[in-house]
Amino acid sequence: MSEPKYIDGVMIKPLKVIPDERGRLMEMLRSDDEIFMKFGQAYITTAYPGVVKAWHYHKVQVDHWVVIKGMAKVVLYDSREDSSTKGAVNEFFMGEKNQILLRIPAGVYHGYKCIGEEEVFIINFPTEVYRYDQPDEYRTPAHDNDFPYDWTRKDR
Repeated sequence: MSEPKYIDGVMIKPLKVIPDERGRLMEMLRSDDEIFMKFGQAYITTAYPGVVKAWHYHKVQVDHWVVIKGMAKVVLYDSREDSSTKGAVNEFFMGEKNQILLRIPAGVYHGYKCIGEEEVFIINFPTEVYRYDQPDEYRTPAHDNDFPYDWTRKDR
């Protein structure tokens, strides 16, 4: 089986969970990682079961997402005119059952859906600080758009 084709600029870092009798440790992002660019800030976002938080993109900011509790379906859509992967859609199932860090390039629409039975918690390490006076965030409705993606569950 061949490697999946990721949208141009998308990177994945598998995360290693180190458990012991006291609990567990999981490094998420290090300044000496290949995937690291620069640090802007860190924040957490959550969603309740079945909730979709989508779509948005950033013109400058690159996101680095890690799901630390629960499970999320994270979806990316590349609408960048100059991209070699224009029109591509990527799905990532992230969380306690698949611990990865996902780099989301600037210009790529993204969103997520909580697919577990409990609230999902995502930590983001964006490359830029949030500017309250001029947010680098551009939104499109989750369901009412012309994107080639349907957020409903796919019972294959």
